[in-house]
Amino acid sequence: MNEEEHKSPSRAEQVAALRPGYQADLADGLDRFFEPRRTTCPWCGSEDLTTRLRTTDLLQHKPGRFVLDRCGECRHTFQNPRLSAEGLEFYYRDFYDGLGEKQLGNTFAGRSKMYEQRAASLLPHTSDPKNWLDVGTGHGHFCESARTVHPGTTFDGLDFTDGAELAERAGRVERGYRGSFPELAAGFAGHYDVVSMFHYLEHSTEPDRELRAAREALRPGGHLLIEVPDPDSRYARILGRWWLPWLQPQHLHFVPVGNLRQRLTDLGFTVVAEQHAEPHDPVDLLAGAWLALDAAAPRDNLPWLPSAPNALKRTLRGALLIAGIPALVAGTLLDRFAIRPLSARLGVSNAYRLVARRD
Repeated sequence: MNEEEHKSPSRAEQVAALRPGYQADLADGLDRFFEPRRTTCPWCGSEDLTTRLRTTDLLQHKPGRFVLDRCGECRHTFQNPRLSAEGLEFYYRDFYDGLGEKQLGNTFAGRSKMYEQRAASLLPHTSDPKNWLDVGTGHGHFCESARTVHPGTTFDGLDFTDGAELAERAGRVERGYRGSFPELAAGFAGHYDVVSMFHYLEHSTEPDRELRAAREALRPGGHLLIEVPDPDSRYARILGRWWLPWLQPQHLHFVPVGNLRQRLTDLGFTVVAEQHAEPHDPVDLLAGAWLALDAAAPRDNLPWLPSAPNALKRTLRGALLIAGIPALVAGTLLDRFAIRPLSARLGVSNAYRLVARRD
């Protein structure tokens, strides 16, 4: 083969190849991408529901409108109507893999300090876990970094995308499992000293099944680490639809910390640590500014759009993004230097973490 035959297709060529498939999907309308609207809370069963947020896909800009409802009884926030199996496939496609794989992989690869801090949160409770399963592992970058904190631990990864298989081939995990955790958990029964779910539970269709699967996979005395967006963050109210952790339409459930603590207790866990300042990711204002600019500017060339943007639209987009640079810089400085040290005191931490021991 000559050099040109080895050459990877450009992004424009990838987009052009994907466009007919996306246009065929969209020709049938969006209704099949959603389940029927719920009238009761999926966490407690209450009928006391109010709408908390209406928004669009602010990251991929795929078509559709999404609603988050909140329960008046337990304060659980959830997507309603929820994506169907077809909807999950459509909106996840080309985000973590395919068209978006390289960009997102580079983003995750550059967060080693955060991953080490997550791994270190277990040290006060157990210092020598032998087997660790990271659920929702993506490309396994957490496991690669966590090995520096727990050098004697064997890390396995599980994901419903092909990321787990890629992680195994790259040597970031010992074993990479692809599939549904609740469906695979029986095969792991009592095997793991640690199960982690970092920003995974909010993606699951049934969080309670995931927690039960974790209990099944853990040995007695083993630990479960969970980190999720905090729906009680003041930023969720202040920034509204521009708050990055809403991440619609992928995030299906937002569980208040009290609800999760109680459910873990009911399942036979003892919560041994609750953290708010430590898992806070200082990006809220920067991300909010970027999402607003990206929504206002003409879109990039995307296969779910009927055609590529013309030269005028590309020029207008570039001009608007350049004009927004001061807002992006200001957001970065405020996030990292003004807000971050006070995030927990101000109530703006965008995530919380629980460490729970299986009794």
